[in-house]
Amino acid sequence: MDLVESGSVGGFFALRTSPPETGGAHRPLARLYAGDDGPLHARVDRVAARLGAPERRVGASVAHLGLAARLWSTALGPAALHGRFPALDPAELHWDGALTSPDDLWWAGSDSRPASVDELRAAVQEAHLVPLHAALRRDGHISPRLLWGNAGSALAGALRELTRWAHAHGRPEAAARAAGLVSGLLDHPDLAGTVRGPRLRRASCCLYYRCPGAGLCGDCVFDHAPRTGLEGRPPAP
Repeated sequence: MDLVESGSVGGFFALRTSPPETGGAHRPLARLYAGDDGPLHARVDRVAARLGAPERRVGASVAHLGLAARLWSTALGPAALHGRFPALDPAELHWDGALTSPDDLWWAGSDSRPASVDELRAAVQEAHLVPLHAALRRDGHISPRLLWGNAGSALAGALRELTRWAHAHGRPEAAARAAGLVSGLLDHPDLAGTVRGPRLRRASCCLYYRCPGAGLCGDCVFDHAPRTGLEGRPPAP
């Protein structure tokens, strides 16, 4: 398992194995999941302020999307490239919401898991996303459908980035392995239907379009930004 190579796919795939030189207030994600919500509240506040978000839940959604993308990518990258991935135990995965990738995460563990749908689901979806969603819902009103839509979008985005890298570097087998893993992960009831079609376009909205000057995400459910009352729902047929 070569974390340097998987990190070369892009910043979201990079996973440090020591604290970043810039320092920071990293703490194990297990503490957040156990109820130490201060850093997550601060992260939502920071994102909402930077975007000029009209509602706190917009900042919460965008903050969640970024962390979900980091979690999926740091697992899927090495799984596809090397057949194993870091165990990512929440007690050993440290996060600082004031920093961006790759400095936001560092992993203090050493164990790895074999690349399989069940192992990835247990390590990322069950160990991280389920308690992360609960923490965000403690922070304020945000629907489970939006959060799982973000999780599906983040997983699809990781697949697209990894596929581009694999083809550019002569690693078609890694792209094929990633596609198979993601297909299996998206079969789970929480993720099924969150992205659709060959382009894996999401079926719900992350609400980013509501920020001043914002456009639509590349996989947005909308073709044009809705004017009122449609956030989180696909457009009418």
